[in-house]
Amino acid sequence: MQKETERKRSAIGEYFHNLLDMRSNMLSYDELNEMMKENTVIHGANMWILMLAILIASIGLNVNSTAVIIGAMLISPLMSGILTMGYSLAIRDISMLKHAASRFATQVIISLITSTVYFLLSPLHTATSEMIARTSPTLWDVLIALFGGIAGGIGNTRQKTSNVIPGVAIATALMPPLCTVGYGIATAQLSFIIGASYLFLINTLFIALSAFFVTKLLRVPAHTELDAKKEKKMRRAITAAVVITVIPSVLFAGFTVYKSVLEKNADDYLKKEFVFSETQLVQSNVDYMDKKISVSLVGMQISDDRINELENKLSDYDLGGFTLQVTQNKSIEGEADADKVTIAVQESTIRDLQSQLEKEKEENERLNESLGNITDCSAVSKKASEIFTDIKDIRVGLMYGESGQYILLSGVSEKELSESEKQIMENFLKSESGVSEAVLDIDIEITEE
Repeated sequence: MQKETERKRSAIGEYFHNLLDMRSNMLSYDELNEMMKENTVIHGANMWILMLAILIASIGLNVNSTAVIIGAMLISPLMSGILTMGYSLAIRDISMLKHAASRFATQVIISLITSTVYFLLSPLHTATSEMIARTSPTLWDVLIALFGGIAGGIGNTRQKTSNVIPGVAIATALMPPLCTVGYGIATAQLSFIIGASYLFLINTLFIALSAFFVTKLLRVPAHTELDAKKEKKMRRAITAAVVITVIPSVLFAGFTVYKSVLEKNADDYLKKEFVFSETQLVQSNVDYMDKKISVSLVGMQISDDRINELENKLSDYDLGGFTLQVTQNKSIEGEADADKVTIAVQESTIRDLQSQLEKEKEENERLNESLGNITDCSAVSKKASEIFTDIKDIRVGLMYGESGQYILLSGVSEKELSESEKQIMENFLKSESGVSEAVLDIDIEITEE
């Protein structure tokens, strides 16, 4: 009975050993060393491939195309040099480390020159979301680089090739940060240079460190032996580099979590508290640095007491310390239809807003008297652009059809307008022009993913 139990335990132990053994199916130490030495050699073909990959990645960032960026990362030959630096550090081969670092530095310089030249020549100079995403690295980027580097270190030592290295290249994203640095240099934007450089540093350092630890786990023999004092000094240097690199990313991660919590709280606050029977919330903005929530309302004006009540409720949503700024329209006096309201331009205070509306009303009355009730469509168009900020290229004009005169507003939107939003815009047009019929012609802008 005891022998049978021991046999089963041995079988289970062997099963898990085979299941988790990283040394199975790996290259021999000589083969591995030869491959790593090859990664330190600068080949002209690799440099051309690198420049082409940089150009592709730069174009992808420039036009905000994720698919193009992924393609560039698959082509890039940057990963092998980083893995070799980690490997050579682990086996204490200083000559290999110097050659690998020299090759990698050359690749980085070529990449920066290529991307900078591209963005200097490109007619598109606006920063895209893909670029901006590479300027604020967080702790999660550190973890991605660490886990990706471990996977790359393991996959790079196998006898059979796999899709591990291309997958790591995509996950850790070495190319986009380099191209974003080039964009920052070309457009003289220091924030892009610093942010993207930091992300590239994180990815490079932690992929190399992962390769270092994997090499140690695989028990690859060291080429030279260090005494205890030098070994301790090397470990301290590695630890210091890791800590110094990680600290800013932890701070970024903390701010990201803090901001996401505030965004959810602010969204709940606006959705639950700004619900009125005769007033609608048409615009809102949350400034997390100045701790201020600004809202624009259309419809019947809410009282100062109600505004104070809304501000006091901020603490119920963990938004203590935030202030509330409310901008309201001034309803048209003498209109029988309460739905016809004037949407006012957002101003710093309600008093300034009301004063401006009164001046515009007097001006419109003067124009109507002198020009026979001809609506100033340019003024209506300007006011609409300032209020309906989600609509671009707004144009307003008076038209004549079979049913008579109507006012037309055309523009471009990134999303479909709800019926409520359309009704608000139509009421605005009717109120501003005095025309009984309003028509909207809003095109939907299709953005490339």
